[in-house]
Amino acid sequence: MITSLLLLILLSLTNQCKNDIPVPYSPDIVSSAEISGQRIPLFTGRLNENMVNVKFTVNEGKENILLSGVSVSFTDGSNLSGISSVKVNYSGENPSFLFGTSIPDSGKLIFKGSLQLVGNTHYLSFDFMLKPGADLLTRFGIREVTLVFKDGKTIKIPSSNPYIYRTTILLRAKGQDKCDTYRIPGLVTTSKGTLIAVYDNRYNNSKDLQEDIDIGMSRSTDGGQTWEPMKVIMDMGEYGGRSQRLNGCGDPCVLYDHLNHTIWVAALWMSGSSPDQMLWWASKPGMAPEETGQFLLVKSTDDGLTWSAPINITSQVKTPGWQLLLQGPGRGITLKDGTLVFPAQFKTDIGSKAIDGGQYTCHSTIVYSKDAGATWQIGTGAKSNTTEAQVVELADGRLMLNMRDDRNRSDKGESNGRAVATTSDWGRTWAVHPSSNSALQEPNCMASLIAADVTIAGKNQQVLFFSNPNSKTERTHMTIKASLDGGMTWPTAFVTELNSGSGDGYSCMTMVDDQTIGIVYEGSKELIFQKIPVSEILSPVMK
Repeated sequence: MITSLLLLILLSLTNQCKNDIPVPYSPDIVSSAEISGQRIPLFTGRLNENMVNVKFTVNEGKENILLSGVSVSFTDGSNLSGISSVKVNYSGENPSFLFGTSIPDSGKLIFKGSLQLVGNTHYLSFDFMLKPGADLLTRFGIREVTLVFKDGKTIKIPSSNPYIYRTTILLRAKGQDKCDTYRIPGLVTTSKGTLIAVYDNRYNNSKDLQEDIDIGMSRSTDGGQTWEPMKVIMDMGEYGGRSQRLNGCGDPCVLYDHLNHTIWVAALWMSGSSPDQMLWWASKPGMAPEETGQFLLVKSTDDGLTWSAPINITSQVKTPGWQLLLQGPGRGITLKDGTLVFPAQFKTDIGSKAIDGGQYTCHSTIVYSKDAGATWQIGTGAKSNTTEAQVVELADGRLMLNMRDDRNRSDKGESNGRAVATTSDWGRTWAVHPSSNSALQEPNCMASLIAADVTIAGKNQQVLFFSNPNSKTERTHMTIKASLDGGMTWPTAFVTELNSGSGDGYSCMTMVDDQTIGIVYEGSKELIFQKIPVSEILSPVMK
């Protein structure tokens, strides 16, 4: 039974959870066992219930055997410092009850109890209580679970390929600060090591613009362990004498200029239309805020402590005939030469030049500045029917645009995948990347892409990290993947699943430091923050 449990935890730890896994039972006691478990993170300051569940069957004639103890040992490298206590609960043909509670000691959990097993089928579940300030690098895998019986017999169950249970915090909880919903995360790290997270404050409900939405910002100076109170950094109030519901701004994209120590945040705003109509459809050709969506910026030159008034660059980058132009969302980048680059998207030709059955034509592109944000320019569309994108600078200096492809709304076959293109001339021309629409599956959703220099086998090289819901059909299985060859391949050995549960699916990553990735991703109306050592993702090459 516990052996089954161990296997389960281990199973979870390995990112490859299977049920009905064969394990070495003592044939004269246990005839079968199966493990099921939740491959989800552990939240600080709360009881995480039913993380591991075990079903086991004892042999005929052994129904009255006495279970007197359970022990759990952890894999090497497990950090248990954030665990407050662990409970083991029993249910089955006996009345349900708490078998035991334990606190980790010397890398082991020991539960003592007394349970006369009545009948054949029995269940155990494990609940983990984490400390309120648990270290976000608290994580563990299960090496072995041992069941101890009154007659002195034990059943030891080793685990293999364990799933790593990781600690997380709710960066933004639904209902917090009078916001019904938090969505659309962006995340960067400043030169001082400060983390800046931005997102939609959706006050009334979860719907997209047009609604009462402001841009919120959270700031952490200790690597994401704690966060300062949320600040609103973009709020268009009652512009034009219209209500807040008719002046929403959202879908933020954050960029850090490490040469000038300036944080930039872009967002979409429009004044007017109706909360009953999505801004995506309400925005029309034109340039005025009452006609079309506006490309707004705010900036901070003091590490996120204070922020400028909104700066409207719509006239610099939008073509009047387009229905809409907006940023990312997510994050932008600063190139080695100081050029600031936001991913962007524009929409045109509604109802006229339909492509691949669409009713409009949208294109991912880039918006960039070569003078530290004084003026801005825009590239051409990288591919039709693409929208939310992320951009990185490759090792050879090309820009890579990784795009949400609306064809994937219906394409669930071999050609399902993120669209990918590169440019060497600021988006005037684009080349289809060999990995486009094949390497990175998606359920049609925003994703995150960052580049980092990592030391592997004593050599410094660029690694691309990608996060999204790893599914063609549902926004489930939030996963980080890595590529060591500029996005040509994404080996399964470098795939780390963070959360198998469902959510709204958007995510954004940053390098907290040169050894650790930070990620904010969406649950349901909430934002989750986790930290993942690079060594966990690249473990096959970082022994």
